Amino acid sequence: MTAKLDPFAAAPAVMKSWFAASTTIAAGLEPSLVELVKIRASQINACANCINMHTVEARAQGETEQRIYLLSAWREAPCYTPRERAALAWTEALTRLSEGHTQEAAHADLAAQFSDEEQVKLTLMINVINGWNRLAVGFGLWIEQPVKAA
Repeated sequence: MTAKLDPFAAAPAVMKSWFAASTTIAAGLEPSLVELVKIRASQINACANCINMHTVEARAQGETEQRIYLLSAWREAPCYTPRERAALAWTEALTRLSEGHTQEAAHADLAAQFSDEEQVKLTLMINVINGWNRLAVGFGLWIEQPVKAA
């Protein structure tokens, strides 16, 4: 992948605001759930930069290799909680809007696991990671992540 443009250099004030909003939104939910959502959306969007970044972050927070590896097949894997499953289904429904409207089915599980406020926070988090995916894929970004111990 060859970088086409560095958005942080091209528009530093806007990117600083975007980063701040991303951080604030992510702080509203449990960190392990946020990383699973970020990884899953990044898998769907084929964003190697974000998959690399968020698997490192997930491991640093104590996420297991098994759960990271099984994330693309989370429906068949027994290692995710009902809350995580609801978040992952919502992530897929919103990330794949162009493939058909499946959010109605996903929303019932979402509402059973998340308060109204948490639903908004999660939806914003999904929007944020989809935005980062588009920046990274669109501009060919690659930010090397140091390996962190769990």
